[in-house]
Amino acid sequence: EVGFSLYTELLNRAVESLKAGRAPDFDKPVNAATDINLHTPALLPGSYVEDVHLRLVLYKRIAAAHSREELEELEAEIVDRFGPAPTPTRVLFDLTTVKLRTTALGITRIEAGPKGARVEFSETPNVDPAHIIKLLQTESRRYRLDGPNRLRITVELPDAAARLAAIATLIDGLR
Repeated sequence: EVGFSLYTELLNRAVESLKAGRAPDFDKPVNAATDINLHTPALLPGSYVEDVHLRLVLYKRIAAAHSREELEELEAEIVDRFGPAPTPTRVLFDLTTVKLRTTALGITRIEAGPKGARVEFSETPNVDPAHIIKLLQTESRRYRLDGPNRLRITVELPDAAARLAAIATLIDGLR
C-alpha cells in the first residue's frame, strides 16, 4: 500500500535504529533532509540537459545521493556527458553537498540571502551545545541566537558562493 521505495526507506530506518540500539522512530518524516533556500537558481537548465525526462531522472539521482563521493561521481558523469556545468548546476551540486552535511547535524532549514542567513535546528540536533556557545562567544559579530532553535549569520552574503561558504564555515564550527 505504501509503495516499494517508501517501504524500503522505513525498513532501512528501522534496521539502522535497531543496530544503534534504539527503538525506530516512525514519527520522524521520511527523508527529513535540510530545506535550503539560497535565493539563487540551483538547477539543471533546459539548455544544458534538453530532455525533460532525463532531467527528472538526474534530479532524482542527485536527491538520492547518500555521500559526497556518490555526488561527485554523478557530477563527473554529467559533465562528461553534457560538457562543463553552468553556474546553476554547480550551485545545485554544492547545495546538495551542504544538505548532506547539515542533515546529519539535525539542521532542518537554512535560509540565506544577501543580508545573511538563518539556520534552524531540529528539537534534538546532533550538535554539542558547547560548539554553538563557542561560536557565539568567539564570533559574536557574525553569529547570534534568534530564538530557542535558530542561529543567525549576520554578514553580507552577496552571491551563492558567499552563502555556501558561510554555511560551510558554520558546519565546520559545529563539528
